[in-house]
Amino acid sequence: MLADFGIEHARPVRLPGGEGRSWRAVDVVLKPAGSVAETQWVAEVFSALPDSGAVRAPRPVSTVSGTWVSDGWMAWSWLPGETAIARWSEIIAAGCALHTLLADVPRPAFLDARDDVWAIGDRVAWGEQPLVVEHDRFRATAQALAVHLVPCREPSQLVHGDLTGNVLLFNGLPPAVIDLSCYWRPPSWALAVVAADALAWHGAGSEVVGLLPGPEPVAMVARATLYRLMTSDRHAAGLRSERMSYLAHNGAAYDRVLSVLDALSRG
Repeated sequence: MLADFGIEHARPVRLPGGEGRSWRAVDVVLKPAGSVAETQWVAEVFSALPDSGAVRAPRPVSTVSGTWVSDGWMAWSWLPGETAIARWSEIIAAGCALHTLLADVPRPAFLDARDDVWAIGDRVAWGEQPLVVEHDRFRATAQALAVHLVPCREPSQLVHGDLTGNVLLFNGLPPAVIDLSCYWRPPSWALAVVAADALAWHGAGSEVVGLLPGPEPVAMVARATLYRLMTSDRHAAGLRSERMSYLAHNGAAYDRVLSVLDALSRG
């Protein structure tokens, strides 16, 4: 496979993150391709992105025969930087810059066929599937989050739905955004997922909600949190011995977000 990408003499080194499945070989990052249709589509999009002084984006690396995938693997250009966890304003700014570059990309057809837990959580949060919560620990929180929702009139486009751990910072260079998670939603929702993660998992305070653009940041963070909660609800169904601890840990995280949103709503 390395020979297919022209790096047969490289010695790959496992990278942190990426669920332990990403490897760096010289200036190339190798990752499992997953859905071939989605991988090839994303590669075509990123190969055509214009250069931007506001954000760096990885470029796909083709095989020596000109394809994007070899034996289930995809290659991307390596971008220097460290994960920007807790630097919320910079993560949000990087997301805004990437979404500007993606604004005219047409909606990909593969989104309709997705049926993983993230796709289900997304559809439930947007009212495209019923709000049916399987686990008691999440049910009251989900219903309370739904109270904060308001109709969204912002247009949808291709967005990165998992920015939180996928923005890299490096002195002297614009931020980099890696590992595109494709969703067709308003950009303000993708940024609200960052705020929801910050509140749930990283000890951020209510000020992170104030960093968000858009007319209804509290409602959008509620929708983002409902998306995360419903994803966790579906994921928990597949767990065995660790299910109760998973529900307790995640339930407490989503309750923290709800508490902040309730306080902001009361003024």
